[in-house]
Amino acid sequence: MQFAKRMDRFGEGIFTKLLEIKRRRLEQGEPVIDLSVGTPNTPPAKHIVEALCAAAADEKNYIYAVSDQRELLAAVSLWYKNRYGVALDPETEICSLLGSQEGLAHISLAIVDEGDTVLVPDPCYPVFADGPLIAGAELYYMPQKKENGYVIRLQDIPETVAQKARFMIVSYPNNPTTALAPDRFYMDLIAFAKKYEIIVLHDNAYSELVFDGKTVGSFLAFPGAKDVGVEFNSLSKTYGLAGARIGFCVGNAEVVARLKRLKSNMDYGMFLPLQKAAIAAISGDQSCVEDTRKAYEKRRDILCDGFREIGWDMEKPEATMFVWAMIPSHYGKSEDFAMDLVMKAGVIVTPGSAFGPSGEGYVRMALVQDEDALKQAVEAVRQSGILHQ
Repeated sequence: MQFAKRMDRFGEGIFTKLLEIKRRRLEQGEPVIDLSVGTPNTPPAKHIVEALCAAAADEKNYIYAVSDQRELLAAVSLWYKNRYGVALDPETEICSLLGSQEGLAHISLAIVDEGDTVLVPDPCYPVFADGPLIAGAELYYMPQKKENGYVIRLQDIPETVAQKARFMIVSYPNNPTTALAPDRFYMDLIAFAKKYEIIVLHDNAYSELVFDGKTVGSFLAFPGAKDVGVEFNSLSKTYGLAGARIGFCVGNAEVVARLKRLKSNMDYGMFLPLQKAAIAAISGDQSCVEDTRKAYEKRRDILCDGFREIGWDMEKPEATMFVWAMIPSHYGKSEDFAMDLVMKAGVIVTPGSAFGPSGEGYVRMALVQDEDALKQAVEAVRQSGILHQ
């Protein structure tokens, strides 16, 4: 058998490797505290589950959805107006996604051709790079460095690269670095995109998980943003709907139209009961959003304060459901430290190198376990002694 050469660009994903290590440890009866994959363990609010169950009980809802229901599009438009102060045309500026991951994997197919240049953050959520690679693009990594607050310095992108670029992906609050971007960055981003005629995708999956009394909005709220790009948003973390796979692409009508056309040749739309659940989530009582934010903020404090007390110094994240921590100085590679953590302490984290070249020297921890499990993780690492070898 012969296979596509494009697959030579991809190795086995780090999360697959970690899952196999976890499986082996559990089979051997060894304890595991998994802080690797950002799978929320906060359940959806009762009114969301009830809407989903009621719609799933209606046998008429098992037909192909084909497209987004008008009721869903209207709800997304109102959500963006109320939450972000952004006006969206329900007919032309909104497209549902079967989870942001699906959209990020496919949108490059609607924008770039083989050999085109795409600008991606470094480090970045892996599909930011994998999606363009599937489309045959050439990647240029935009470093997110600690000394710059992990915010991309657009002025450092070479003129020759900017002139070739067709598409760029940015995301704040950021996964994995947890950084927020100042308003000035977005204004500069829009000017940069207009100057070089680059389409922008801003991933806004963590806008509700911002801590210490801070808030963020939408890229599209800045003047001129809709002229140059789109924003992805997701109900996975905000509403505890990760497995339901509900996301949206909103913004520039031309980009949205091409993504809709692509998706019309790839899927038959979002399952109708999930559309009902999405409407209930973004249109209903929003107190669940604040409850979720508070839960992650408390988990952040437990984990970071606990590790600091035993000698692993780390910054508390301002946002997201992750902690981005430098590895102890006596380790040379993040993967070596991550492997020691799981083998000697039973704590699974993601090595920063999995997120791109600039991720080396860090690990990412997901706040996806309850408070007791996080305390157990700290104690297991203390007892292992690996922080002070």
